[in-house]
Amino acid sequence: MSDYLLAEQVGFLLRRANQRHTAIFSEHMPGNLTPTQFAALARLLEAGEISQNELGRQTAMDVATIKGVADRLRRRNLLSSRRDPSDQRRILLRLTDKGRDQVQIAIKSAREITLKTLAPLTQKERDDLLPLLEKLG
Repeated sequence: MSDYLLAEQVGFLLRRANQRHTAIFSEHMPGNLTPTQFAALARLLEAGEISQNELGRQTAMDVATIKGVADRLRRRNLLSSRRDPSDQRRILLRLTDKGRDQVQIAIKSAREITLKTLAPLTQKERDDLLPLLEKLG
């Protein structure tokens, strides 16, 4: 018999926590946005116009993932793109007015989603958890 218990492993526990958060997110996020789409829109709201690759880096998405996210958001008219005049290989992204409106509404829900995700924790546990997760990332 092994002394390895799956239920005590960090990956298993993180996956369970992520599944809980994802279920809460899906239930409460307006506009049928996925977590990756919301992250891209929220970061664009903060940054203004940035390159697609930079948006991927800032939202922890690889090149293929951010391209797919950007393509879907562009089809929904939530962001626009253009070639960078100084480097035609670079694609610059920015929110459309519709995208700005939608992400501002979504941010209100995102705050509530965070509170629901962290609800089982005390305030001290919440204050301790976020810096620890940031340190792991």
